[in-house]
Amino acid sequence: MANAPHEKANTGAVRRSVSRLAAVQGLYQIALGGAGPEDVITQFLTGRPDWMGRDHPGIAKMDQGLFCDIVRGVAQNRERIDSLIEAALSKGRTVDRLEVLLRLILEAGTWELTSRADIPARVVLSEYLGVADAFFEGDQPGLVNAVLDRLAHNLRDVEMGAVHPAKDAP
Repeated sequence: MANAPHEKANTGAVRRSVSRLAAVQGLYQIALGGAGPEDVITQFLTGRPDWMGRDHPGIAKMDQGLFCDIVRGVAQNRERIDSLIEAALSKGRTVDRLEVLLRLILEAGTWELTSRADIPARVVLSEYLGVADAFFEGDQPGLVNAVLDRLAHNLRDVEMGAVHPAKDAP
């Protein structure tokens, strides 16, 4: 039966979604606790095998490579990533004034847009909108969508098409 819950939980797409959520949580741990990326990676991969809880059988089986890439990539390229985000924010907004978790979601999504050409930009947008929805109920998911959409059109113009909704809007 192809739609059995345990089979669906083991699909590559679900594993990558879990990896993105875990990466944002790992980056949050780095931001608040001052731990290094390698310490957080080790903790997530070896010390917290059921970090999603026992109510989610199989969900903790994430794409470890993607998780590690995101955590390391954001940690090592934060300055460049933040400058891209700041350029995509509305006038008057700055990266350092964003809520920490919101900034981390944007950083992870921006890193994927800049460094993982093998992952379609629309998938990146959809995935990080889902991560934002997991943490926020207000306007924050809309901000994540707008910023990452603007970045996707700037960074992957051919892939996203010629229309620039964020730029062309009145």
